[in-house]
Amino acid sequence: MSKWAIRSILWGCAVLTPFSASLAKETPAEEKGLPLKELRIFAEVFGRVQQDYVEPVSDRELLDHAIRGMLEGLDPHSAYLDEEHFKALQEGTSGEFGGLGIEVGVEDGFIKVISPIDDTPAQKAGIQAGDLIIRLDGKPAKGMSLSKAVKIMRGKPGTKIKLTVQRGGEHKPLEFEITRAVIKQASVKSRELEPGFAYVRLAQFQAPTADDMLQAIRKLQKQSGAPLKGLVLDLRNNPGGVLQGAVAVSDAFLEKGLIVYTQGRGESAALKFNARPGDILNGAPLVVLVNEGSASASEIVAGALQDHRRAVIMGRTTFGKGSVQTIVPISSKIAIKLTTARYYTPNGRSIQAEGIEPDIELSKVKLQELKKSLLQIKEADLADHLDNPGKKKPGKKNGNGEKKLLEEDYELNEALNLLKGIAIFSKK
Repeated sequence: MSKWAIRSILWGCAVLTPFSASLAKETPAEEKGLPLKELRIFAEVFGRVQQDYVEPVSDRELLDHAIRGMLEGLDPHSAYLDEEHFKALQEGTSGEFGGLGIEVGVEDGFIKVISPIDDTPAQKAGIQAGDLIIRLDGKPAKGMSLSKAVKIMRGKPGTKIKLTVQRGGEHKPLEFEITRAVIKQASVKSRELEPGFAYVRLAQFQAPTADDMLQAIRKLQKQSGAPLKGLVLDLRNNPGGVLQGAVAVSDAFLEKGLIVYTQGRGESAALKFNARPGDILNGAPLVVLVNEGSASASEIVAGALQDHRRAVIMGRTTFGKGSVQTIVPISSKIAIKLTTARYYTPNGRSIQAEGIEPDIELSKVKLQELKKSLLQIKEADLADHLDNPGKKKPGKKNGNGEKKLLEEDYELNEALNLLKGIAIFSKK
């Protein structure tokens, strides 16, 4: 059977009568790989829907639905990108797009939040990684396709939407009213934690992320006036992004060796990426923070740095998305996003549905300082205590800053403490 015959089945049979049992039997052509039975069933269903559905539906709309279903049925990440979604994807990788600011997937028929994006309406409202969206504006999200859910959540900036989510540990659903906005996301943030110790946050992997990160680290080095003693690289709730961005970020801290490789069915899906000489930190200690919202490209970075023993991975097991999606343009306005390969860490680990396990695990907690008890006294508090003749004059301390960091971000505080400990024992 030629491709033109198959085309005639798909396009030329808008309304069909029920086919007989003899037509449904397998034919020699099917044995060669053409599923004639399934194609005939498709044509029959196509015709019945067009003939008997409660409202008229065009051929184009039905075929559009069929293409969506074909791709979304493969895995949670393959999808049909119509003009609207293709444009949104291009905007997302370039750093500006509209919506709520969350990366979502599908789990058990519900829309699952992979991670909220920094400084977006969803993140500010309190949406967290792992939340299951069970209602959108009061309508059940169970069984809703990912593309439809995304379309509902997108909208004109300034308009509001109600999200009802089920969160682990909560006895009843939580409701959030979020105002849509144009998301202008800076993928890199940085600051000095203490003299010599720096912090860089990567919110997402966009095309310019690696260059922006290198620029931020150089600026921190200049502010420090000396080589950095250590760096915290924060990949928490980073949903991923461009593969090349993850490779370039990993390369920034590695002198040599394999970063990641991919394997798929075709030769074009087999790729290897290696590090080039040059470590932006010149070997200074590196701690990478991850959690259950760290996915895809984030896991490539964490896995590469962990396998090369270049960084200590700290936090909680990552999301576990170990597949590569290729954007295949069908025309200038539409495309398909197709899973074409699995990626592997330098040591050959596939993290698909497993994730990267941290070297040091941190529980999801928030600490609060206990008030000092009146019974807690020191020698210096006793009446008539002996003075220390060699007592040093009190110097400037960063105590308040440390307390604030501890209360605001326990995980980052732990990462800083680890860096300080490594620095102490690294002194010659």
